Amino acid sequence: MNRRDFLYTAGSVAAGLEFSAHDGVLAADSRWRTFELTTRVEVLKPSGTTRVWLPDALVSRTQYQRTLANTIRCENGVAKTIENKADGLGIVTAEFHPGVRPVLTVTSRVATRDWAIDLTARTKAPKANAAELRHFLRPTRLIPTDGIVKETAATITRNFQSDTDKARAIYEWIVENTYRNPKTQGCGIGDIRFLLESRDLGGKCADLNALYVGLARAAGIPARDVYGIRVAKSGLGYQCLGPASENVSKAQHCRAEVHLNEFGWVPVDPADVRKVMLEEPPGNRPADDEMVRRARARLFGSWEMNWMAYNFAHDVVLPGWSGKPLGFLMYPQAETADGRLNSLDADAFHYEITSREITAAHG
Repeated sequence: MNRRDFLYTAGSVAAGLEFSAHDGVLAADSRWRTFELTTRVEVLKPSGTTRVWLPDALVSRTQYQRTLANTIRCENGVAKTIENKADGLGIVTAEFHPGVRPVLTVTSRVATRDWAIDLTARTKAPKANAAELRHFLRPTRLIPTDGIVKETAATITRNFQSDTDKARAIYEWIVENTYRNPKTQGCGIGDIRFLLESRDLGGKCADLNALYVGLARAAGIPARDVYGIRVAKSGLGYQCLGPASENVSKAQHCRAEVHLNEFGWVPVDPADVRKVMLEEPPGNRPADDEMVRRARARLFGSWEMNWMAYNFAHDVVLPGWSGKPLGFLMYPQAETADGRLNSLDADAFHYEITSREITAAHG
């Protein structure tokens, strides 16, 4: 047995930092909350050399999250972490020799706080990093910015001048014209050209929020997907916007951010508006339903942080991976001598993700 356990720390958090909510829905002095997320992966049918890859908690420091530590326990194998700072990406990669039982466990401890931007106030935006903004204007394999994407963005924004008005127009267009498709596997693929060309704008968060990001970039506004996972129940009364228990194995969720000249990075999530419409009990709520209207108003400019971010990455190259780059990394991945495993197939690839809160919500 070759067993390696190690811990690395990514900064510390001072409790009690404050922010201002823009619509009174979120608390005006949101406190940092600390969560511990544990992901345990076991490859049930190993063959030859087995490799496993997991997304780490966000390696960047943001207004809404600080990663405190990641503990990696690799039974019968060797593990290491690879980072890409530009995308806030940490990849835990592990390799297991033939004949052993591949098990990998990663425990992330993070602090989060609710995040809201007052879009009605005149503020001085944080100084922008030009290289960062260029990075989040680029096209990717699944998020192109030419052709039908650029044409659609131009149509949506043609009557607006400021980047804030354009960004909001795209948000409203997504809410009005897309729908959440419960038959979509996982969180979706995020192939936005296909969505637009097919004229079937259905999917889940990785589809609908990728469409937002692509349209914003095509309109010249930096934007990025933020891949992550829900870690606690919603405190705002939405049953569908939080897990039902500490087992969050199926609670992955992609959000989005857009960079506005007046405000800096701003949180958005049109996909969750469509989720509330479809899934919030009793289900199939109309656009004029009170809970839908509140979610629609709130999710352009704020996030409730009962959620942990993994990364902003696209076209992810996994170290040692024999296949093509991934569109994004939000689920555990694995590969044996027989090929890539389906991370949604529990018969061959088992993983469990659990979350627990260490500190009180506003303590």
